Amino acid sequence: MNFRLLSNEKDALVIHGLFAILCIIILILPVKIGAGVKIFTLVLVYNIVMAGYGILKKDNQWYGIWLFSLILSIFQVFPDWIIADILKAIVFPEDGLFKIGSVSGYMAGLWAIPMFLIIFIAEKISSRISRPSAYVAAAIIAFLIFFTSEQTVWLIPSWYAINVKMIGFSAAYIIVPEIILGLGAYRCYEEIRDRPHWIKIPTAFLVMLLYTGSVVFFYFLVERIF
Repeated sequence: MNFRLLSNEKDALVIHGLFAILCIIILILPVKIGAGVKIFTLVLVYNIVMAGYGILKKDNQWYGIWLFSLILSIFQVFPDWIIADILKAIVFPEDGLFKIGSVSGYMAGLWAIPMFLIIFIAEKISSRISRPSAYVAAAIIAFLIFFTSEQTVWLIPSWYAINVKMIGFSAAYIIVPEIILGLGAYRCYEEIRDRPHWIKIPTAFLVMLLYTGSVVFFYFLVERIF
């Protein structure tokens, strides 16, 4: 097994490291700008940089993963809206940004960040080690990213869970659906990685439906049965 980092792997580390630093700087700036506007700005920067890198470097793998992640992120507004409006299990407070239904507008692009990382890392592990290892990695990375974000996002402040059983600051019912999302997104991307870009649209839609169904089922299981 060759564990020497490839060029785009090194660049991914640098870009995401610099982006993390930028996030800290922007979010803690003592300026009278709503948290939603700050996050929206960061989401725009991230997606522009990721798309630009893929195009300038002619890196089809990078660009394909980013594009699929962005399309999926746009569709993810629907389950977020269902959780907020129907399940009444999450609140997106007034944060200075426009809303899509009950959901802050930045969510249409925010999901692209974790989804890119999950798929990109799983793809690398698949090529270096094995496909089963890639699935394990996708599940673990999805859990770590989503659980950590939910434990810390209240500091911004941004969305927060209500009326549900909690593990720290994370809703208990959402943990398994988020792992399923990571696994489902990676598995579906595997099937379409070499297909025309338009195939990413229905595929991302199906992943969103898988996540939505998982959310509703585990909400019912955790909040109504257990």
